[in-house]
Amino acid sequence: MCGICGIFNIDGNPVASELIHAMNTTMIHRGPDGDGIFVDKGVGLGHRRLSIIDLNTGDQPMSSSDGRVTVVFNGEIYNFQELKKILEKKGHRFKTRSDTEVIIYAYVEWGQAFVNKLRGMFAIALWDKRLKALFLARDRVGKKPLYYCYDGKKFVFASELKAVLEVPGISRQMDFKALDAYFSFGYVPSPMSILKGIRKLKPGHIAWCSSKGFAEEEYWDINMNGFDHGMTEETAIERLTELFDEAVGIRLVSDVPLGAFLSGGVDSSAVVASMAGLLDGKPVKTSSIGFCEKKFNELEFAEIVSKMYSTDHREAVVTTDALDVIDKIVWHFDEPFADSSAIPTWYVSKITRQNVTVALSGDGGDETFAGYVQRYGMNRFEDNIRKTIPSFIRNTLIRGMASVYPRIDALPRPLRLKAFLTNLSLSMEQAYYRDMSFYFSPENKKFLYNSDMKNAVDGYSSFFVFEPFFRRNTNPDPVTTAQYVDIKTYMTEDILVKVDRMSMAHSLEVRSPILDHKLMEFAATLPSGLKLNHRESKYILKKVNEKRLPHNILYRKKQGFSVPLAQWIRQNLRGYVQAALFDSKNNVGEYLSIKYVKKLWEDHLKGMNDHSSQIWNIFMFELWRRRFL
Repeated sequence: MCGICGIFNIDGNPVASELIHAMNTTMIHRGPDGDGIFVDKGVGLGHRRLSIIDLNTGDQPMSSSDGRVTVVFNGEIYNFQELKKILEKKGHRFKTRSDTEVIIYAYVEWGQAFVNKLRGMFAIALWDKRLKALFLARDRVGKKPLYYCYDGKKFVFASELKAVLEVPGISRQMDFKALDAYFSFGYVPSPMSILKGIRKLKPGHIAWCSSKGFAEEEYWDINMNGFDHGMTEETAIERLTELFDEAVGIRLVSDVPLGAFLSGGVDSSAVVASMAGLLDGKPVKTSSIGFCEKKFNELEFAEIVSKMYSTDHREAVVTTDALDVIDKIVWHFDEPFADSSAIPTWYVSKITRQNVTVALSGDGGDETFAGYVQRYGMNRFEDNIRKTIPSFIRNTLIRGMASVYPRIDALPRPLRLKAFLTNLSLSMEQAYYRDMSFYFSPENKKFLYNSDMKNAVDGYSSFFVFEPFFRRNTNPDPVTTAQYVDIKTYMTEDILVKVDRMSMAHSLEVRSPILDHKLMEFAATLPSGLKLNHRESKYILKKVNEKRLPHNILYRKKQGFSVPLAQWIRQNLRGYVQAALFDSKNNVGEYLSIKYVKKLWEDHLKGMNDHSSQIWNIFMFELWRRRFL
């Protein structure tokens, strides 16, 4: 795991090595073990190294023996040894044991198609001296980040936005469409960044930059448009078991200490169980995080799994002292980010790094195996009813009923009649958009924004973030549709961003076996009933693990990785948030209605409503604005 950066002057003007060094330095946390710089006519590449494999000879930037190709690369290629054998048979000779060198000769042998052969997580920048072109690639689901800025004369890229901003002349102008998406979802979706001139290479995409211009294309997408209805449950269990253990096994290759996150949920517990079986009795090093507040604490379940497999276990409890790290968290995200579970992710990464350099995680289990039981279950329930009601009734009578029924957010989703009626009056796609506008709905943003912000996003809807994925998906099953769009948006832009930034803040590499693309592609062929079986989520994954994990781990109610945010804001965080939002230095009013923000604040403090997520969203934006603008 590393950080990469670079500059390509299209006209061939030299790139100052000092500038590449400055970009590199901003990302020292991503690679504290060393740095490297390559400068040639018109191009400069930089690399920060976190040594994982081939500690002695795997330094980057790395060039081919003839000097034609030079690469910087962030990530891990898990099948590099297999590819190396194929390339050796084709006559290529290797000087190192690193996966980086395999990337070089895979490109030489197969051209840009080599990315289809990679099994892993990666952001790659490759300079082809003969073509005078820069090639970029990002892994299939976006585990590794890649920002870029292109103005027709100069191309700048980096693993983090702050490194791009080291280059003189890069604009810090706000992208108001990106900001609108942030206020809806709590993250800025690819290919946008929060700054207008800076973009993110989309997951599963490659790109070329040369004197001919810049071009981007997709090389992978998960196909969820067809089920294998002939597959029996027994066959599915057998095949998934094989793929799961294979995905875990290839992620155990490391020249440094390796362990796992263990939350006590199904996904991380399944990963630890598989690791324990593959490590031949060697104890798995596990780490868990908990809270003083019992409602949010899962440590007892993590301890059950730890004792079952005799892991070398570490745990810590997040207290209100954790609030001291908020400013650091804002700096590491580079963009506004409102998922408050970043705080426990910061801490579990911190305690894990004290014991290991690499950790396996259970990320991706909810999206791959339909783990969001309430949301996916309601999607299916609403869609079944929606199909029985003529559209003119939904658009008139039901919409009218929804408009007069009071909103009660404190109730569980199935009991929120207003939300239910509103979703019935909409298409499945628009209902999904409303559900995922977790922070501010389209209606609430009308009150949130001031006139300038309304004018800036006039004619734009953050539904556009989801629209291309709904168009691409042709599967009529509502659960599978929601899974697909979640994988392309929420998982990539929230879950994986959170894990990357918080782990890299502590120079920890995190590997996600459930997001192995071969495992994901197999899971995509399974009928949704094998994932969400009536009200049982992750059905097939639980069946796979019935002989590995106890019943009270597999079949307990899903808890989630949440924090006691409402309580923190009313108590320990109150002064900090209030000062950020309402003191004389704040510029929230430049974009938002102060009157509406104050109402949210006062209603929350009085206990009239839980507006903690909305307040946190605004608070994190304001802290980001002060730090980066």
